[in-house]
Amino acid sequence: MRLRDAFEQVEEKLHGALVLHSIKALRITVGAVFLGFGALKFFPGVSPAQDLSIKTIELLTFGLVPWRAGLIGIATLECFIGVCLLANRWMRLAVWLLAVEFIGILAPLVLLPGRLFSGPHDAPTLEGQYVLKDIILVAAGMAIAAGTFRGGRLVRDEPSPADDPPTPLT
Repeated sequence: MRLRDAFEQVEEKLHGALVLHSIKALRITVGAVFLGFGALKFFPGVSPAQDLSIKTIELLTFGLVPWRAGLIGIATLECFIGVCLLANRWMRLAVWLLAVEFIGILAPLVLLPGRLFSGPHDAPTLEGQYVLKDIILVAAGMAIAAGTFRGGRLVRDEPSPADDPPTPLT
């Protein structure tokens, strides 16, 4: 057996496992992140995003929602989303709430760019890095939605000739 054939067999098995389990793994890890970070917001001074969350709540609600109530609301929403994702229950509701949550998560990019990018040479601050990493959560949420809405799933397909590397000229 050639080395390439052995590699392709391993790759084939790995790909099959990824198709079967990657959305589930993504759902569980994103659920754990939301539950964990949501729980932190219930305890004043514990969440590294508390001050940013408070300022964003103030701006999004025009100061009409007290910061503590807004923070408890966000914590509850994030924990609920996390539990739904972990339990694989109420997924349709969880994905819609996740979409709403992403508006709040990414709002500081528009509402507070000076606060997020005031590092040396306009580099992201720690808060800016926190928000920027949330872009990955948005993409993960999209993949979870695609894999759960209306029976969505990943499907294995036969590799096309374009997937094969070119053969070396001799």
